[in-house]
Parts: sequence; structure tokens; C-alpha cells
Amino acid sequence: MSDLTPTPTLPIPALLLAAGRGERMRPLTDHTPKPLLRVHDQPLLAWHLQALGQAGCARVVINTAWLGEQIQSHFGAGFDHPQGHIALRYSDEAADFGRALETAGGMARALPLLGPVFWLAAGDVFAPDFVFDPAAVARFVASPALAHLWLVPNPAHNPRGDFGLSEAGLALNLPPEAPGPRYTYSTIGLFRAELLGAPWTDLSPGNPRGAVAALAPLLRQAMDQGRVSASLYHGRWTDVGTPERLAELNRVPASGT
Repeated sequence: MSDLTPTPTLPIPALLLAAGRGERMRPLTDHTPKPLLRVHDQPLLAWHLQALGQAGCARVVINTAWLGEQIQSHFGAGFDHPQGHIALRYSDEAADFGRALETAGGMARALPLLGPVFWLAAGDVFAPDFVFDPAAVARFVASPALAHLWLVPNPAHNPRGDFGLSEAGLALNLPPEAPGPRYTYSTIGLFRAELLGAPWTDLSPGNPRGAVAALAPLLRQAMDQGRVSASLYHGRWTDVGTPERLAELNRVPASGT
């Protein structure tokens, strides 16, 4: 970490991604944003908020686009949980630009509400066993990594996986012909704001022009420089991408494995 990089204020904030249209979830998402679809009687997004609250997180930013007004109306300015209260802010990409900005574009847009280091999680992923561990934050802050990703064993819908993992704990941008296992990015990670600026991208701070940008190319660039670390997560995890996966989740008891 550069001497010019601000020191993170602990506990760090989180950005929850909730802007997508959810095309594969139609018709469920024609009138309900995917993060508000219910798993075991509460919205998907609430599972992340509860886990963040248990870890002491007090500030969360939610980016929105498709039907984002429903998300803001449902959660309002705060989320109460047994351990306390989380203040919620919104990065409304639809209101600002009329469209979602994809993951990196949305992250860059939300940076002024976040800070130098933050958690990232997709609001349409069910991972009830994941712990937003303050010790993991401390290790990340002390490291030179620009991102730390949690990888999962490949689900049926992504059999080839996304990234490799070295014995030293680095995420690997493996070419298609490379041997060795690949794992799927869980869409949960720790990030430095530095990844959203030069030399990794030409996005302007805060993305005031609303540039649309994907995250994977930035991660692959940083992996090639040894700047992305990773861990394997073996808890329950589902990318709730289709009505069938949502129905299956709700068939299994919340405490099931």
C-alpha cells in the first residue's frame, strides 16, 4: 500500500451490488428486483446485511438500477439487527444515468460513498455461512493485494470455473489451455479503491460520466501482476440466477447444508 493511500477506518464499509435486471429470473424479476426475492421469508439482500451487522459493519452502500426504488423503499436509510444498526446509502445508477453501469462501473461510481478499502458482495447470492471476518480485513490491509476474492467449488452452471489458485494464495488468470483446477468467483471479496483507477482502468474518480465497465478484466490485469489474493470458501453458496435455483433453495430448510 502506497504511503499516499488513506488508512482505512475500521470496521470498513461494504458495497452490495443490486443493480442488475435479472433477465434469467424472469418473469419473477419483471416486477421485483432480484435482491428482494425471498429466501426463507426474507429478501436475499437481508442475508448479507445480517452477516455484515454481525461482523460489526456500520455502513453499507447499495447500488441500484432496475426497480431500484423498491429496494430503497424496502430498506430505507438503515437496517436494524440484533447487534446494532447499519446506515444505508444508495448509488442510484438508473436515476443518474438511466442504466446499470456493470460491476466495475458501479463500484467506481460508489467510491465517494465508500473509502480506500471495502467489502463487495453481489446482492443476488445466497451465502448464509459466510463471515465478513474483521481478521480477514486486517490481513488484507497489511498485504499488497488490490483485491482478495473468495472462490467456491464450481457449480453445475459454471463447470470450468473462473480463476486458479496458487499454493501461496494468489488468484491466477489461467489461459484456457492451462492444466490445473479453476474455481468460481463467489462475488464476495475485499477491494482497494486503487483498483478502480490508473493504471488498471481509465475510469474517472466517481465515474461521473457513467462509463459501463466490467470487473473481470481489471481483476485479470491485477492477477497478472500478482496483486489479487484468494481463499476457498466451502460453506453454502448459491448464485440465485434462475427461478429453479430459487425454488430449490426454498425447498431446503434454512439450517440445511
